[in-house]
Amino acid sequence: MKILQARLWVAAVLALSGAVTPAIAQDASILRGALPRDLSPWGMFLSANKVVQAVIIGLVIASVVTWTIGLAKAIELAMLKRKLRGSLATLDKARSSVDAAEGLPEHSPAMELVRAAIAEEELSADGSSEGMKERVASRLERIEAAVGRRMARGTGILATIGATAPFIGLFGTVWGIMDSFVGIAKAQTTNLAVVAPGIAEALLATAIGLIAAIPAVVIYNMFARATSACKATIGDAGAAVLRLVSRDMDRTVAMPRLHAAE
Repeated sequence: MKILQARLWVAAVLALSGAVTPAIAQDASILRGALPRDLSPWGMFLSANKVVQAVIIGLVIASVVTWTIGLAKAIELAMLKRKLRGSLATLDKARSSVDAAEGLPEHSPAMELVRAAIAEEELSADGSSEGMKERVASRLERIEAAVGRRMARGTGILATIGATAPFIGLFGTVWGIMDSFVGIAKAQTTNLAVVAPGIAEALLATAIGLIAAIPAVVIYNMFARATSACKATIGDAGAAVLRLVSRDMDRTVAMPRLHAAE
């Protein structure tokens, strides 16, 4: 009797294993076919849906724009700092605005200040010295503001990228996760091997958004400090030009007195 029962148990186990094994093998083959072959960032990008791909492409373009602006502005500010240092030395050594104009580089911001001062001196030759100083100071302030705007050109794009890139990446992630949940509902399975690749593809958009945003914020802050330093240097150059104008006016007043004394 016991032998018969044991034979029945063995037959039942074999029957169950023969029925279940093909189903398990079939499910495994389906899962292998559903999973992407390449789980690298490039492979996940190719496997993502169109919206997530568009978000990632836009973020990559924003990152390229960030580094392009960063390189261009770094070269521009470095050259401007070098010119301003040399211009300050020339202004400090000059005895008059004419001497400063002869010693300054042609395309230097300090040269713009000196030319504006000389032009105002010629226009205000018949006016009072106080009025001339005010008009020269007004011209110099406008030139300093214009130079500051030129230095800040392009940094607004960095601020925009740094502020919006994480949210754009988050939008791609949310859309990708929604698409993954729709796929899960259609497949009628919650197997992690099916769910994980779609979520990983969606999270790739957030990662690219952070990669685009973090350098943009860092570069923007660096340029903000460098621009402030350059503006302060231009302010020093403007003060030096005002001193030269004051010397010119003193000489203009002193010359008639010398002739009268003679």
